[in-house]
Amino acid sequence: MTEQNLLATMQQQIESLETKTAFQDHIIEQLNNEIAVHQEQIRDLVEQLHLIGQRVKDMNSSPVGKVEDETPPPHY
Repeated sequence: MTEQNLLATMQQQIESLETKTAFQDHIIEQLNNEIAVHQEQIRDLVEQLHLIGQRVKDMNSSPVGKVEDETPPPHY
């Protein structure tokens, strides 16, 4: 292999590596953006779940019992 062919082959390999690296950088950026969106959605869902849990606790600790648990009034 001549020196010229060797340089051409190495140049092609370098360009191929640069192309792969650019593609990987692009994919990594897309994945990072997607992860950021998912993290925000998870934060929102956790907050909503916490609020629902608080509402359930508030409903269970209500001084008013369930209608079916109440004794009927004396006139029945």
